Amino acid sequence: MAKKKAFALRINEEMLKAIEKWASDEFRSTNGQIEWMLMKALKDAQREPKKKDE
Repeated sequence: MAKKKAFALRINEEMLKAIEKWASDEFRSTNGQIEWMLMKALKDAQREPKKKDE
């Protein structure tokens, strides 16, 4: 599993509420939902990180 690094994220309140609702609907944590959203965006842009063995 990849090492995780903490960092501060500034996000407007309405956007955060929408993400929290979406996360709840998908049975994910807010953090997990944001990670999922970022990975999906990376894959869609064909910029996903390479795996360690590649």
